[in-house]
Amino acid sequence: MNILFDYVLFHFRQVYHLPADLEISYGLNGQSRLQIIPTTSSFFERQQAQPVQVFWKEWQGTNMPLFFNEATYQPWFTQNAQGQVIVPYDIIASAFYLLSGWQEYYGKDRDQFGRFPFKASYQARHRFITKPLVNYYFDILREAVEVAYGQKIEAKLWAGKPFATCLTYDVDYCQTAWKVAGKPALQKGNIKLFLQLYLKHLKGQDAWFNLPQVEQELQALNAKGTFFFLPEKALYQGHPNADYDVASPKIQAEIKRLKSAGHEIALHGGHGSGNKARQLRQEQEKIGQPVQGNRFHYLRFDPVKSLEVLEEAGLQYDSSLGFPERFGFRNSYCHPFRLFDFKNRRLSSVWELPLNLMDITLNHPNYLQLKPEEVMPALTPMLQEIEKFHGVFTLLWHNENFTPYALPQGLELFREITQYVQKRGTHFLKAQEAVQFHS
Repeated sequence: MNILFDYVLFHFRQVYHLPADLEISYGLNGQSRLQIIPTTSSFFERQQAQPVQVFWKEWQGTNMPLFFNEATYQPWFTQNAQGQVIVPYDIIASAFYLLSGWQEYYGKDRDQFGRFPFKASYQARHRFITKPLVNYYFDILREAVEVAYGQKIEAKLWAGKPFATCLTYDVDYCQTAWKVAGKPALQKGNIKLFLQLYLKHLKGQDAWFNLPQVEQELQALNAKGTFFFLPEKALYQGHPNADYDVASPKIQAEIKRLKSAGHEIALHGGHGSGNKARQLRQEQEKIGQPVQGNRFHYLRFDPVKSLEVLEEAGLQYDSSLGFPERFGFRNSYCHPFRLFDFKNRRLSSVWELPLNLMDITLNHPNYLQLKPEEVMPALTPMLQEIEKFHGVFTLLWHNENFTPYALPQGLELFREITQYVQKRGTHFLKAQEAVQFHS
């Protein structure tokens, strides 16, 4: 159980300014200022995917699930005559269960792309995908520390700003607007649009070769972005990878231009790379620039194999962990965190920058199918949670969705979302900067 405690405590220390002599014990030792009573459940020894039952208890107006405690009406914590604070609920075990991705590693459910599906998750079953519950558990711990030490515990901010925002872009397509958007237009009798897109393509200016436009949007926000380039071009089991050659002079010029402008270049691991270290390393080399981060194409993070692949590739961080079907908090946490190595039962070297929202989630036929006017009302509660806990909002917007030929009103939605967080006082950071900020 010390492994659980060490993993959770590491992350608790990342988000708060805590006393240098912090005394927390996972168990009643009669000495530490803060003592948490561990569960007697054998759940983690049995390696089941999901707890059998959930006990709900209110914390400051929010109903909180506890996965390893029996129903009881004790307060969240009490202080004894010696000034020691006792927490009778094992919030450590609940936090570890969610943050580590335990249900994904031991769960057997997978979709057609080998991903752990949202519908199989506890987040779906109990409807807390837009609540960063681990941050709530940490908030309980924070207040318990305040009582134990008699001092205010402040959250770590982002250069004085209340929360951070990472604007990230998966560059999948640069050459095929004429085909993907043009041919359907031709079939509908819109010959003018087809010819417009086709002629642009012939001139080497495909409508989706638009990274300068993306950069202009970043300049308007006074922000720098992270661009994930996809080095694999060949089809994989019938599924598309990039429509461009990352080694071509044209793409290499774009990569160098973006980097010289202060943007981050990262790797977009192709289909199949999530469980093949050699493939990911080869793709990494094709970028032609040193990269520190990765996001798998189609978010194909393999809960069992991908961590080892990322470590072998020597990557500092990944940003694949978001459910494509829903926006929110896949690991119930709104800060960067270190992935847990189940195989070796340790804190891994790889950080995860949680992905909160992907553009395609909003209107894909298999996903939410929101109308443009429904987007901000739906997203605002999630964004408020991130601001409340001084976390990071990670947004994925594909470059083709800055044009009128992909996501309906994609550019307008991007502006609406980013202007909202800008007005709320966010600190725009590149992905690698966000990972390093509190580490």
